[in-house]
Amino acid sequence: MEYFLLVPLLLLTYFLHQWFFSPSNTQQRLSPPSPTKLPIIGNLHQLGSVPHRSLRKLSKKYGPVMLLQFGSKPVIVASSVDAARDIMKTNDLVWSGRPKSSMTDGLFYGSKDVAFSPYGEYWRQIRSITVLHLLSNKRVQSYRRVREEEISNMIDNIRQKCDSVIDLRDVFSCLTNNIISRVNIGRTYNEGECGIAVKSLIEELLILIGTFNIGDYIPWLKWLNKINGLDSRVKKVAKDLDAFIESLIEERVNRNKKVECSAGEAKDFLGVLLEIQDGNETGFPLQRDSLKALVLDAFVAATESTYSALEWIMTELLRHPRVMKKLEEEVRELGQGITEDDLRNMQYLKAVIKESLRLHPPAPLLIPRESMEDVKLLDYHIPAKTQVIINAWAIGRDPLLWDDPEEYRPERFLNSDIDVKGLNFELIPFGAGRRGCPGTAFAIVVIELALARIVHKFDFALPNEEELDMTECNGLTVCRKSPLLAVATPWSI
Repeated sequence: MEYFLLVPLLLLTYFLHQWFFSPSNTQQRLSPPSPTKLPIIGNLHQLGSVPHRSLRKLSKKYGPVMLLQFGSKPVIVASSVDAARDIMKTNDLVWSGRPKSSMTDGLFYGSKDVAFSPYGEYWRQIRSITVLHLLSNKRVQSYRRVREEEISNMIDNIRQKCDSVIDLRDVFSCLTNNIISRVNIGRTYNEGECGIAVKSLIEELLILIGTFNIGDYIPWLKWLNKINGLDSRVKKVAKDLDAFIESLIEERVNRNKKVECSAGEAKDFLGVLLEIQDGNETGFPLQRDSLKALVLDAFVAATESTYSALEWIMTELLRHPRVMKKLEEEVRELGQGITEDDLRNMQYLKAVIKESLRLHPPAPLLIPRESMEDVKLLDYHIPAKTQVIINAWAIGRDPLLWDDPEEYRPERFLNSDIDVKGLNFELIPFGAGRRGCPGTAFAIVVIELALARIVHKFDFALPNEEELDMTECNGLTVCRKSPLLAVATPWSI
């Protein structure tokens, strides 16, 4: 009788063990929820034309951590502050990898730049060089004269176009291009036909970075990039930009790698890189392609994100006259001139910028990361080599974090310690952790001073009281689909 009962008991124990502890069922039990997939493409069809919005909609149904399949690649989408904190703080090292991208390989010399290179000793070395010689607090302050001169030039340009319709995107784009160019190579490139060509090349590169590459997710379909012309576009842009950077290097080498700097102005980044490339100062020899990748990175990384942020800020101010008036009152209390020293006291200005970045982060999905080993994300098991997308746009509009999240209300930041530096995961327009944007401080001071100066000097209005089109264009950086047009009138005390 005892043996009769023992057999079914053993069988029951075996099946329970298989159910709870077999790899397939453990994986199923611990994997994030996932929408239904289609053959071959997986969930690619659900990205839509504006992925950060489509992914937020999906997250409302499947949860703040969900698993999608992009072709053959598993992709985690994180849309909550807890998931973002887990990825970029708790397990930041594990999630510091970058997924392989043939696009960035083709454009950035095999992804040898800071933004896209794989995590490892090489990345640590080049990031250290970039931060120390371009983006440290000391370096950012050393370029103060460049910022103030170029912003003054912007003010003069606006003044010449007063009472006519002004393309503010073009104004902000020229400003950021000139600042970055002077800091990077010691002069502007925005002059004449050569400047126009370089500017259009960088714009094309930014478009390509944000272009979906089917070959990265369905490798056997990469031949389509030859048919649709994507491969040719990448090769042409890379070739033309390489020729431009080579000409800059040769020009500098012919001057014995030395640049005459004005009193109080720091050396430009290219000059510094050429001086340290042999590794005598850093212990890390800088190969030619790496040097060129860092120069290109400096042009690209700060340009579009900065002018796009300024354009979205001015868009919201023109949509909300009450906020514009309150900001005008704050900056105009200072009288005739505004310097960077005045910015520390402009609390409403800072609140306006934070609120705009909450609603319009420049890169709403940040740059994708990849797990370098198996890791636990909240309650889920994530295998190594899994890509993760952090939806900073969705987190910035999460009703669990923000009262009336769709409302533009800078006052929410006046009595708040939340900042954009990567320590508060409710607001991560520039990312956080090891792979967060190292140029945040540089970008913020440009945005603050430019905004303060133009609001101080001019009253702005929409032409013919037109309704603002808030449509977004798709890409790694999300700009307005149409340029922001406005009429500026000089303000006088």
